[in-house]
Amino acid sequence: MTINAQTMTRDNELGGRAATAAVAAMIAALFAGSTALTPLYVIYKQAFGFSQITLTLVYAVYVIGNLGALILFGRLSDVVGRRPAALAAMAIAVVSAMIFLFAENVAWLDLARILSGLGIGVGAGTGTAWLAELIEGEDKSRAAIIATSINFVGLGLGALVAGLLAQYAPWPLRLTFAVYLALLALVTLLIWRTRETVSRPGRLTDVSMRPRLSVPVSIRTRFVAPAVTGFGAMALVGFYAALAPSILAQQLHATNHAGAGALFFELSLVAAATIVVTASLSSRFTMLAALVLMIPTAALIVAAQFFASMATMIVATAFCGVAAALGYRGGLQAVNQIAPADRRAEVASAFFICCFCGNALPVIGIGILSSWASATVASLAFAGMITVFSLVAVGFGAKFTR
Repeated sequence: MTINAQTMTRDNELGGRAATAAVAAMIAALFAGSTALTPLYVIYKQAFGFSQITLTLVYAVYVIGNLGALILFGRLSDVVGRRPAALAAMAIAVVSAMIFLFAENVAWLDLARILSGLGIGVGAGTGTAWLAELIEGEDKSRAAIIATSINFVGLGLGALVAGLLAQYAPWPLRLTFAVYLALLALVTLLIWRTRETVSRPGRLTDVSMRPRLSVPVSIRTRFVAPAVTGFGAMALVGFYAALAPSILAQQLHATNHAGAGALFFELSLVAAATIVVTASLSSRFTMLAALVLMIPTAALIVAAQFFASMATMIVATAFCGVAAALGYRGGLQAVNQIAPADRRAEVASAFFICCFCGNALPVIGIGILSSWASATVASLAFAGMITVFSLVAVGFGAKFTR
């Protein structure tokens, strides 16, 4: 009976392309939850009466969950199995969405954002490893391409759907998360049926909580370029996710919430397509190309605000999508190439921390500066920071293959 029961369980499990699609859907669904707020920030700001600084803090606090997942639970799925870890990530996402659904003040939003970051941190790492194991006998780079591109697809769809619901449907701050909860329930069911790839899962008590984050002295000089590239790439994404709706409303006089969601969808779609199309390019080329593109991208963002030009903003968004995709992928590949084999996870974790900091810290700085000066001045300072960082990284990147 035991053998028959196990056979029936395996027969009912999703495998092959269906399993790959289920895990990809999980990654997309988790990341969609992080940008569902993008077109809603302006509405929350009016409903709860908070400042621009508070808005940026609500966005940035999400990184606390990301860092917690990376530092404390980086090896969770290696120990307990991919499916249990993925289900835990989905459960955290459900709790986060429930808090958003019933949010009454900023504290609720902060808690929900932290949990969203935690769920994504656990789920993204688990999903990436799971994809690599499900794609048996094939080029493992395909798993990385799927994971990174579907990441951006999820980000874009979350913003787009939330913007459409906010603009054209009732209860914008409730309906978005009711729909999202239904999506999470469906994806959780698929994950429940997806084949486990860890042959001998252990127990939760076997998971080590000891952080392991460092960059060996021998590669620190070469680590600077990919680290700064990742920081800059995620700074651009964070700028759009947190502040683009406010810029559209205040500087470009475009108050349509669907338009705000569509702008971030454009960025994400361009980024996902760029990752797929440039898969064969070397990490050094993509990284340096991203650094070069970041400078005109930042300049176009400022020009769009200065001239109140939606056309310029659309062009800037396309540039941003390409630069973010090339910077993230090129930087990560570069880190994987220079890291010692026995310390690759540690070095990769250090790279991701640079990305998370880039996603949050500049946004907070812009929020603070915009309270003292105009939003255009704050964006100009952001553009200056991106330019300096890019030039520094290009200088170090020139030594990358030496």
